[in-house]
Amino acid sequence: MNDVVVRRAEPGSAELPIYEGIPLSRISLVVSDELAGQALAVLMAADAVGFDSESKPTFLKGEVSTGPHLVQLATDDHAYLFPISRSRGAEVLKRILESAAVLKVGLGLGNDRSALKSVLGIEARQLLDLGEVLRGPGHRGTVGAKVAVAHFFGERLQKSKKTGTSNWANPHLSERQLLYAANDAHVALRLYRAWLSATGAAATGSA
Repeated sequence: MNDVVVRRAEPGSAELPIYEGIPLSRISLVVSDELAGQALAVLMAADAVGFDSESKPTFLKGEVSTGPHLVQLATDDHAYLFPISRSRGAEVLKRILESAAVLKVGLGLGNDRSALKSVLGIEARQLLDLGEVLRGPGHRGTVGAKVAVAHFFGERLQKSKKTGTSNWANPHLSERQLLYAANDAHVALRLYRAWLSATGAAATGSA
C-alpha cells in the first residue's frame, strides 16, 4: 500500500539545487537496425523502464493530434528514443510495450495508452502512472515530475516549455529535444525507485 503522498507544492523549491538529469552521452536515438537490437536486449532485461512519449503540438481549434511522434524508454543508466516517423525499431517498440514482464513507469500518462493503440496498433501492458499513485486517495489530478523530484530528491527539475511544445515530428531533433525527452522517461524511473525505497513495497502496472 502506498504510504507516501506527495503534496502539490513543495516549500522553497525555487531555492533547491538543480536536478542533473541523464547526459547526452547516455541517450540513443534508435535509427538503425543495430541500435534497435541493442535497445531490445537491454530494455527486455530490465525489471522496469521509464516511459513517456512526445507529440507535435496542435494549435488550431479542432485540430487532431497525429502523435505520438517520439516514444522514450529508459533504464537506470541509458535512454532510448524511438522516432515514430522512421520504421527502425517499430517492432522492437511493440515487443517491449506489449511485454507483461517489463513494467513501464511514467508520470501523467493520460491518453498514452489509447494513442499508442490508435496510431501504432500497440496494446501497451504493465503501465504504471506514478503521478496518480503519488497523489494519494481522495485527491484529483496527478503529481508532476517537478513536484515529485523536489519531494524525493530535494532538487529542482527544470523543464523548458519552449522545448516541450517544439516540433517532435522533426526528423532532426535538437540536443535540447533529446535531453528533454530522455529525461522525461529517465526521471520517472528514478522516482519509481525512490518511491519503492520509501514504501518498501513493489508495484505492478495495469495489464
